[in-house]
Amino acid sequence: MTAETLRIHPDEPEPALIEYVVASLNNGNVVALPTDTFYGLAVDPVNLQAVDRIYDLKARARHKPLSLLIAEVAQAYELARQLDSAFDRLAEKFWPGPLTIVVKAGSRLPLRVTANTGNLALRVPEAAIPRAVVTRLGLPITATSANLAGFPECAYASGVLEQLGDKIPLIVDGGPTARTTATTIVDLSGGGNSWMILREGAIPTHEIALALQH
Repeated sequence: MTAETLRIHPDEPEPALIEYVVASLNNGNVVALPTDTFYGLAVDPVNLQAVDRIYDLKARARHKPLSLLIAEVAQAYELARQLDSAFDRLAEKFWPGPLTIVVKAGSRLPLRVTANTGNLALRVPEAAIPRAVVTRLGLPITATSANLAGFPECAYASGVLEQLGDKIPLIVDGGPTARTTATTIVDLSGGGNSWMILREGAIPTHEIALALQH
């Protein structure tokens, strides 16, 4: 099988095409789509077979949780627990944008999505396509980068087709991604307004520190 490539407008995603993507996700498929950093692999996070498929595709260690894209800050409150003022400050300043925030998971999503850590890595992307998909699906989507282990991340749909074209059924082509730097990941799961940078990416550490001081 070779993946179907579906062209969707990056700024004004066509509702009928978003509907098509969501139907594929509802069928348990892995779909590659553009985020604001790189192309990512999306599945319905409640479908554990689909979640497993991503771990298999990426040859990803099972103890590493998958990051999730949400459409708006309010969704974080539905999915996580014990969110504090540190979360509010970072979300207000950097979302939508290239910041992934690790928080304690609530009970709405299966523990396996958290890789049994009990933590969620959440992000509201600047890209319109994943936000439209999340809104229509009514659930977050996974967003691990759409590349094989040891290969570079993809800023174009053609790169995804090259690496994963024979392994997934659908690739959404939304043109080149806006950035080619990975997200910054900050861990707030320790609570008590404590924080730790797990990966410095598009947002420098000093900007995070500054946002949390005020």
